[in-house]
Amino acid sequence: MQHLPQIDGARMEDGSYRYDSCFYLLQEKISHADLAGVNFETTLAGEPFSGYPLFSAPDAFALALRDAGFDIFFLANNHALDKGSGGVARTIQLLDSIGIRHTGLFANGEKRSLHYPLMVIRNGIRIAFLNYTYDTNGLPVKEPNRVNLLDSQLILEDLQQTRLYRPDIIVAQLHWGEEYHTTPSPEQRCIASLLHRQGVQIIIGHHPHVVQPMVVKREQQHIQSVVYYSLGNFISNQQRELTDGGMLAEIVIRKKDNDSPAMIESCGYSLVWVEKTARKKKIRYRLIPFPTDSLLPMHAADRERMGNFARRATQIIEKNN
Repeated sequence: MQHLPQIDGARMEDGSYRYDSCFYLLQEKISHADLAGVNFETTLAGEPFSGYPLFSAPDAFALALRDAGFDIFFLANNHALDKGSGGVARTIQLLDSIGIRHTGLFANGEKRSLHYPLMVIRNGIRIAFLNYTYDTNGLPVKEPNRVNLLDSQLILEDLQQTRLYRPDIIVAQLHWGEEYHTTPSPEQRCIASLLHRQGVQIIIGHHPHVVQPMVVKREQQHIQSVVYYSLGNFISNQQRELTDGGMLAEIVIRKKDNDSPAMIESCGYSLVWVEKTARKKKIRYRLIPFPTDSLLPMHAADRERMGNFARRATQIIEKNN
């Protein structure tokens, strides 16, 4: 996310924007992955830039995420329509121009038909990505735009279409749940159950802004499915308890050969925490992986806050396992 203090903090004296300091400690991990995706919860609608409640971030923010190693932006979230049809068009055009694959939000129905589900092939494994949001904050979807809404019938129709592409594995990215709740809602559990019955093995959730449990189902030591009910926050300026960090879902999918099914070899997570440092009437934001190098320069109070977040987050994430 990009709240206004983050945008102000990234503004240089010459009027440009730089986010180098935000992601450099995670760049090696993210860029090392064969695929890395992120829930992109803002628009790239151009100036004037704005934070909550109607987001529009500088183009430099998307470029910084790309340079940090992210390959796919998931756009179906409650802020997708914050800047109307113009924001939709410019966001899509900008991401296309910088080589970022994206899904969940479409310029029109024809584009959705052509490019959904998002199919990606890596190391011989065919992965289908689905992406839905519970709502768009009441903002109407104006023709010809399309936003994937979290509707059971739509999901079943999309899964029927997805199977025609013969994916080895399906990953669903869902913007769902109740904000600031660390326990999945009955609706989340119901949708997860529906997807599992339809053969979706990996579900990754966001929107609550705090972490929720990670649930792994195994049969004879083999991982059958995993649900990350909520990753929490990656980077934001939110101040509530537990909103100052989140987790990265880390999954390894493998095929023995072309004729073998794809298997989830491992699924885990790592924690990240947002350090906020006041400098010259601005706030500097830095994502710090946990645990971090003890030699990394940090204020003692920040190190303690990060440790407290990590302890509570770990308890929540592992509650069901």
